Amino acid sequence: MQRTPRFAHPLLILLAVGFALPLVWMLFSSFKPPGQLESEMWPSEWHTENYAQALSAGNFGRYLANSIVLCVLNVLGTLLSCSVVAYGFARLRWPGRDLLFFVLIATMLLPFHVTMLPRFQLFAALGMYNTYWPLVLPSWLAGEAFYVFLLRQFFLTIPEELSEAARLDGAGEWTIFSRIIIPLAWPALATVALFQFLHTWNEFAGPLLYLNDPHKFPLAYALQQFVSAYNTEFGPLMAAAVMFTAPVIVLFFLAQKTFIRGIATTGLK
Repeated sequence: MQRTPRFAHPLLILLAVGFALPLVWMLFSSFKPPGQLESEMWPSEWHTENYAQALSAGNFGRYLANSIVLCVLNVLGTLLSCSVVAYGFARLRWPGRDLLFFVLIATMLLPFHVTMLPRFQLFAALGMYNTYWPLVLPSWLAGEAFYVFLLRQFFLTIPEELSEAARLDGAGEWTIFSRIIIPLAWPALATVALFQFLHTWNEFAGPLLYLNDPHKFPLAYALQQFVSAYNTEFGPLMAAAVMFTAPVIVLFFLAQKTFIRGIATTGLK
């Protein structure tokens, strides 16, 4: 068994402190009074009204609800559609499977800006402009090739003997998928859910492209508008940044073990 070097843990702690320092600075700055942002790390006076000002001026409640709705719909759609498609590529044999999977992976090379105009024209022609459909529908159609690839690699690590035994007992493919594969793939599914949540939570270009009603915009748009309106009031600005970042940090800490397990075991035979 290989031993961990002595300097490994102190080095990791030092790196963790370096990564956490900007977050700590942002948190303390959100409580600072005006004019003290760059003077010292610790606030001379704790101004909790910065959060009240950010909540009232930015209308964060409405934008937060919009972001939650988009995140829930996108995560559910991604988990359902990508897992079904990945199961077809990993466990079923059909003509052209490998070629089609290669084409699917090749779509990952296309940046968002290449497909932005055709997708906008398509959704506009379908009458979906200024609705949430363009932001949600691709997730329900396995629109992210990376998630299909990630789940396929994990499904390949599950022994085929389990499926064969279920088929001998008369189970169909849907029964095998829902009762055998999915319960064993929770680490990979949790990883995909976390990735999709972060993508939807931070997405700014999509809502700006497909929406024109400010009341429908997510929290990322609200933060950008708040930065434009309060670019000199750093206390409320840092408070808004903390409220935008806190849910992501809490979610990662709650799901970190499952997330690390899903990343570590994906693609291993």
